[in-house]
Amino acid sequence: MSTTTILIVAAEAFPLAKTGGLGDAITGMARALTERGIAATVLLPAYRGVAGRLDGAREVARLEDLPGGDARLLSGVCPVSELSFLLLENDALYDRGGLYMNDEGAEHADNGVRYAALCHAAVRIARGLPGLPRPTVVHAHDWHAALTPLLLRDAGIDDVKSVLTIHNLAFQGQFPLEDAAALGIPPACRSEDAMVAWNQLNFMKAGIRHADRVTTVSRTYAREILTPAFGCGLDGLLRERAADLMAIPNGIDTALWDPSRDPQLGPLRYHAGDLANKRLCKTVLQREFDLLPDPQATLVVLGSRLTEQKMADVAADALPRVLDTHADMQVAILGQGDRRLESALKSLAARYPKRCATRIGYNETGAHRLHAGGDILLHGSRFEPFGLTPLYAMRYGTVPVGSRVGGMADTIEDPGADAPLTAMAFANGLLFDGDGPDAMADALSRAMHLRRHPTLWRAMQRNAMTRDFSWQRAVGPYERLIHSLAGDAAVEDAAVASAPARSSHAGQRRTRQARGSMPMPL
Repeated sequence: MSTTTILIVAAEAFPLAKTGGLGDAITGMARALTERGIAATVLLPAYRGVAGRLDGAREVARLEDLPGGDARLLSGVCPVSELSFLLLENDALYDRGGLYMNDEGAEHADNGVRYAALCHAAVRIARGLPGLPRPTVVHAHDWHAALTPLLLRDAGIDDVKSVLTIHNLAFQGQFPLEDAAALGIPPACRSEDAMVAWNQLNFMKAGIRHADRVTTVSRTYAREILTPAFGCGLDGLLRERAADLMAIPNGIDTALWDPSRDPQLGPLRYHAGDLANKRLCKTVLQREFDLLPDPQATLVVLGSRLTEQKMADVAADALPRVLDTHADMQVAILGQGDRRLESALKSLAARYPKRCATRIGYNETGAHRLHAGGDILLHGSRFEPFGLTPLYAMRYGTVPVGSRVGGMADTIEDPGADAPLTAMAFANGLLFDGDGPDAMADALSRAMHLRRHPTLWRAMQRNAMTRDFSWQRAVGPYERLIHSLAGDAAVEDAAVASAPARSSHAGQRRTRQARGSMPMPL
């Protein structure tokens, strides 16, 4: 019996390359699939220093005439994740300090060529290279890999199926039409029907149009992107592909994000049954951020990209209101992004000395310690496909206050401000609507009020820490999808039988079941 194999094509994979949640999601999903018996290999650009971090890295192929020039394909195993990797090595394209941006914060001018080369390499692997197994399924992630399904179709490779996962529709990979030849896009594909949008080449459109299946990372986001408000101009195309669109929520690596065995916490590890060391983690964090080491203070932490998407502009307005109202509140901010917003949040430190501090930058140790030391996580977002950060915070007993959008609406359980106070014993966080500073400030004040009810707050922490958001729980739908595309009828029938019924999509379900595919669990 042949083994089902999957080639995962992505721009990031933790710990080799990561700028945000995408890198965590790729590694978590790949590891979970491997544990389920699906042979998963990740194709990644050979960014600076990455090849040296693989065990047994060796050349397995030379790829000529790719966009940006000839390249080598390296194979090896990451000793941390124990995953198999293929690296596309072309130092002219990838040997740089930043994955996507230069030191001045501007996108690399040749990003189109860099990621077109990655997609073409995936198609060469799918066609077949000596010494490498051909994948059963090619799984492309976000715009960086979204050209792959179109190129597979154009090459006539029909026995390898394709999946595109949308992690963030706002980033689509748009490039001038005159770049088509340099990107290796065939003339027949340079049209509105194929991948052109707003008179530009659009990688994300290419993937949505041509992938056998399209998935996204939460149920609420899957519904949102079918609307003009969240569809970023591609909602019409997504509605056309609705029968092939699936919501498959992400998971998190519960071994990596585990306060009971997190090496980043040193001896101050803790678990849901005993939070004594969490209080000590707060003291450590207060000292690291030069805040008053007050165990009675409520420490609000914010760890994210400092951008308008993440409502850093709203936080800069809302936080002073809550700090003025609640003298026992402190704020620790860790992140980077828009220079203007970085400056606005840094200025809070001068306004509230010993009560508010902002550290510009990001590192894994800092993120773990932030979640361990905080009481409340502030995570506003104008749109949030999934929202890994609130789940990390929950694992560490830090109660999230988030926007009611995307994955946060699915994972943060909040009976609402109008519910009886006792109902919060079943909550694991708080949600607010809209993107105004009043809504954010009110939600933080509500959290401060709940903190004054220790038994209730402890119940919320316990709920957050014990909820199963693991990839082991989340990977099942991906496993069934891959087997379905591979033609495993038994798995496919089980998937159809277990899918939730939704009358509004009944016609789509009947159509999909008739042609042997899987329903859309939105």
